[in-house]
Amino acid sequence: MKNENQPGIKEEIVISIRGLYKSFGESQVLKGIDLDVFKGENFVVLGRSGSGKSVLIKIIAGLLKPDQGIVNVIGLKVDKLNQKELQGLRLKMGFIFQSSALYDSMTIRENLEFSMIRNFKHLSSTEINTAVEEVLDAVGLKEKINQMPSDLSGGQIKRIGIARTLILRPEIMLYDEPTAGLDPITCTEINELINEVQSRYNTSSIIITHDLTCAKETGHRIAMLQDGNFFRLGTFEEVFDTDDIRMKSFFDYNFIR
Repeated sequence: MKNENQPGIKEEIVISIRGLYKSFGESQVLKGIDLDVFKGENFVVLGRSGSGKSVLIKIIAGLLKPDQGIVNVIGLKVDKLNQKELQGLRLKMGFIFQSSALYDSMTIRENLEFSMIRNFKHLSSTEINTAVEEVLDAVGLKEKINQMPSDLSGGQIKRIGIARTLILRPEIMLYDEPTAGLDPITCTEINELINEVQSRYNTSSIIITHDLTCAKETGHRIAMLQDGNFFRLGTFEEVFDTDDIRMKSFFDYNFIR
């Protein structure tokens, strides 16, 4: 499990958010979010569907603009960046979409090569091939290199999505519901991979989920997002060691519903 503090985590803040607000029409989704994520930390944001979890990481990635507040990523104010500066920052952030968003017409090798060729035009074919094989080895799917996405299971597609992000060597990983739609055994494998990625590449991660098992197995710290703000934050044990009905109902939502 990764819910214990590790040496070196609380030394450097890589994501800092203060007073973040975001609305869509009359619906106020985020209501004054404050957050610090430390270098080398897996930070989990828990919440039910529609609570604003995905909106939060889209703002961090510069895919949405906040209505109010400061979003600082690796020393840069995200909403103040021009398109070129934002593109440079995104090379340092890996966004793992819920669907993994692979190109169906490309082999696994071609999917991974495309990311390298588009972003690092100076690399030789040998360097690209080495990078592709390395990340596939890291996610345990080197033997799938010449297969099509349609030949893979849901869990394998998730792994390839992570590999396609890792090949750019990001400092920050943003996971959007990484275990959604997977069976329990595959969920365990993805949780283990998230931890392996953090350990091997020293990434800092925000993991968006409503899966308590994922939160417990991957999170150094966990925050519960409800009604537009965080109302509990700490280790898994600290967050759920409460009689607060909101936490108990969320536990029931996961394991009884």
